[in-house]
Amino acid sequence: MRMDFSAGFRGASRRGRALGLFAGAAAFALAACNPGSGPGIPGVKDLRIGAPGGPAAPAGQVAVADAGETIGDGAVKVALIVPLTGPNGPSAVGASLRNAAKLAYADSGSSDVTILVKDDKSSPAGAAAATQAAISEGAEIILGPVFATDVKEAGRVARAAGKPVIAFSTDTSAAGPGQYLLSFLVEGHVDRGLSFASQRGKKSVAVLAPENDYGTLALGQFQQSAAAYGLRVPLIERYKPGAAGESVQRLAAARDQFDAIFIPEQADAMPAVSKELVAAGLDSKKVQIIGTGLWNDARTLNLPALQGAWFTAPENAGFNAFATRYRAKFGSDPARIATLAYDAVSLAIALSRSQGSQRYSESVLTNPSGFNGADGVFRFKPDGANERGLSVLEIGAGTAKIISPAPRTFTGNGA
Repeated sequence: MRMDFSAGFRGASRRGRALGLFAGAAAFALAACNPGSGPGIPGVKDLRIGAPGGPAAPAGQVAVADAGETIGDGAVKVALIVPLTGPNGPSAVGASLRNAAKLAYADSGSSDVTILVKDDKSSPAGAAAATQAAISEGAEIILGPVFATDVKEAGRVARAAGKPVIAFSTDTSAAGPGQYLLSFLVEGHVDRGLSFASQRGKKSVAVLAPENDYGTLALGQFQQSAAAYGLRVPLIERYKPGAAGESVQRLAAARDQFDAIFIPEQADAMPAVSKELVAAGLDSKKVQIIGTGLWNDARTLNLPALQGAWFTAPENAGFNAFATRYRAKFGSDPARIATLAYDAVSLAIALSRSQGSQRYSESVLTNPSGFNGADGVFRFKPDGANERGLSVLEIGAGTAKIISPAPRTFTGNGA
């Protein structure tokens, strides 16, 4: 099914009324698929939480950008900065992001934009050079890069030129005014999970978190969200990755102090954690266990301790529809984060048609009504972070079912 950002803009004035028409049914139409199936959340790994990325360039090193390629020939120029190559040669993720941009352009039927595709070579220096080259060629907005250190360098160059960035990193330290993150952020998953727990009557939530970057990010947001929703936090246990046993035993000894446990752990580590939880009598039949979108993975769905556990994730109907069209066009499966490039390009095209000279201004990009993409509704905050519409799922019998659907629109001003 074609996904079209532009439907909501037809007949609207360029200011005022048009800005309220991005959300809900006026934007994407999503094909109906099984929302509980499909791969994990996009963008769950970044430089700070374990994904590979290029090393920082040595002091004084200047990278030279390749000429790149172009998609389309419209008057408005948009840059797509992606890791087409890495230390070991061509990057399948970068190619998938580029292909998603091509699919977005084809789906839009656009003749409005030219997409300048640049390889950041999986390095900060490469990202800076690619961004400078794109701006020199007339790019009005930068889409990408993926990794946090690369985003920061691209942002530095773009900021000096007064150009906004919509990047794909999951590290909020890479966000800032005019430098927006489109990815799924751990902060959003944590907040959605605790909001739902509060609505379901949970009063006191303990934490079992690994001593790694992801655990630290999740714990920081947990403490903010717990305070916001009036949840007690009687116990916080940190453990070295792969060694949760002693922390689990301390939780078991304090079992009467909490009615839920929050565990921000990755899927590949959960079998060992599950074993410790079961041995200590802390499975989800006795205490509610809450995770993040990292658990939207086949490796977690059959674990004994997690039967009945909750986690948050985007609904997969839009991704499944996107993946079907991607396979038909390119003959391969897309990377899970490919929808980020698809949505970013679709948004850039839609705004080029509807918003005139203000198309990539802060007021347009931070419109509180948000936008509706392949993975559901999203909106950018003035500080560069985002809010995403997420569902809550419950694990049971080797599957995950939605128990609280993702919102279709936003309320509040998004500040």
